[in-house]
Amino acid sequence: MSRRGPVQDGDELLARLGSLTAQAREQAELRRSQVELAIALQRGMLPAEMPTAPGYDLAVRYVPAHHGLNVGGDWYDAFYLPDGRIGLSIGDVQGHNIEAAAFMGQVRVCLRALASVTNDPGELLAQTNDLLLSLGSDLFATCTFMRLDPSTGVLESARAGHIPCVWATADGKSGVGGDEGGPPLGVDAGMTYPVTRYRLTTGGVFVLLTDGVVEGPSMEVDQGLDQVVRLAGIAAVAGMDASSLATAVIRGADQVGHEDDAAVLVVGHEGAEAQL
Repeated sequence: MSRRGPVQDGDELLARLGSLTAQAREQAELRRSQVELAIALQRGMLPAEMPTAPGYDLAVRYVPAHHGLNVGGDWYDAFYLPDGRIGLSIGDVQGHNIEAAAFMGQVRVCLRALASVTNDPGELLAQTNDLLLSLGSDLFATCTFMRLDPSTGVLESARAGHIPCVWATADGKSGVGGDEGGPPLGVDAGMTYPVTRYRLTTGGVFVLLTDGVVEGPSMEVDQGLDQVVRLAGIAAVAGMDASSLATAVIRGADQVGHEDDAAVLVVGHEGAEAQL
């Protein structure tokens, strides 16, 4: 009996398996290149330096997610405003791909550009929202924008669908920010964003973060926020600097079991207490 047929069938099967393996390798290389590009976009769009002000300490920590070849669109930013105050923003873009990383850059640029023409955080988010909608993207972003006045310690905050900030004072008080907030940016036109006024006193800290720090498969967001509240409270009482607190918070993010970006921005007041 001839064995030519089965041998040919086996050769054809091996050839097809080889072709599929080569295609899989090509797809993996392409995906890896996309991830590397997205990470480069992220790092290139984030600020290289933090603004400084006498008596204040700013620190950031950022861990991009690339588990499973995914990359998110979290960002942080801090910059001087025309009136001498400091603008602070942190946010999270929907999605985990190059488009999310690119959209993150657009949001950050919009916030910076519009901050030069409006000094109200709520109005800034409203204008950014409408500008993003005009770009025609299907993506949206959550965001918190704060304006710090170093001469008084006053922080004015507006929130667009983002998780709240955490605060702590040197006398042992700590908690989660209670600002009302509005919807995410890029969803509906004509939205309004209420402004909440806080005061950063001597030895106090404010912690801005993204949900990758406090929410994941191993921890619900309320538990994660409680964890950051405890860390902030300990740091304020112990006189820990902003950099050490930011490191502690980002390390705590490992407990949530997340595969998302994780960003932390800490503002501490170390100087003589400002008077309103």
